[in-house]
Amino acid sequence: MGLNIGIYFFVIKFIKPKSVAVFVPNPTGPSNVELRLLIRFLRKASAQTGAAIWRYVADILEKPRRSRVSVNLSKIDRYAADNDVVIVPGKVLGSGELRKRVTIAAFKFSKDAASKIKMVGGDAINISELVKKNPKGTGAKIIT
Repeated sequence: MGLNIGIYFFVIKFIKPKSVAVFVPNPTGPSNVELRLLIRFLRKASAQTGAAIWRYVADILEKPRRSRVSVNLSKIDRYAADNDVVIVPGKVLGSGELRKRVTIAAFKFSKDAASKIKMVGGDAINISELVKKNPKGTGAKIIT
């Protein structure tokens, strides 16, 4: 009986297969799934339509989190004219006043910014919606 236990222990301890180390690199780029899907969508749209604006917006969105764009409504009001289409490759914040009726396409909107845009009669839409409405991106201004 003692001999069988010793052989079993020997088999488990000395003949077990070695584990294989697998090298997995650290992920790069944004970890937000929505953002990664939007970037992929913009790159495909740029390749299909030949519009470089979508590739440029995807490049800005792909930057690290510390370099992400956040734009206040006061800056949009300063640089946009009435009935313009504005693209913000980041988040729109509600600081300041918006007096012009503009269509703003952004990755995210703060609650305050979305309500102020609606109050003046503008539109707050996602960037992917703008790509579907205007595949070439003609007449759009990028504000960073």
